[in-house]
Amino acid sequence: MNYISLEELKNGWIFKHKSLPLAPADLNKIKPMQTTRANTLWDTFISKQVDHPDFFKKGDWAFNQASWIDSDNWERDWDSDKAELPHMILNHIRWDNNTVVYFCSTRNNIIETTWAIFKRCWKNFLFMDDGTILIGKKRKETVQFLSNGTFKIGSKG
Repeated sequence: MNYISLEELKNGWIFKHKSLPLAPADLNKIKPMQTTRANTLWDTFISKQVDHPDFFKKGDWAFNQASWIDSDNWERDWDSDKAELPHMILNHIRWDNNTVVYFCSTRNNIIETTWAIFKRCWKNFLFMDDGTILIGKKRKETVQFLSNGTFKIGSKG
């Protein structure tokens, strides 16, 4: 089995928070990876050197400033009644709704879902905003969400 249940996820409460309720159909498509699968994905697409975004270093594509093309504030939209992701993200990422995405918090904590589910449930996901990187399967575009309320858009190496 490649996934664990949301109940087993350390921060699984973020998807059941009463202020941001999710439909059962959406919850079923939010799939936290088991540790060994998360480690493999992290090592392959994020970093073979570090286990958390705070520690990216030379040799990691996310550390390279050339990987990032722009930034803006996500927290303003998160705090508002606005349901959609910030426009800069939506303009940068034009994936099909069924594109598989990976929300990568740490080497051991990666959640798989689809672009449609992430767009619809992004406020829940961003309870975990500590440098978390969103990547798409077989896609170069990426977003990093920082705990200071900003995000960066770019392309992974």
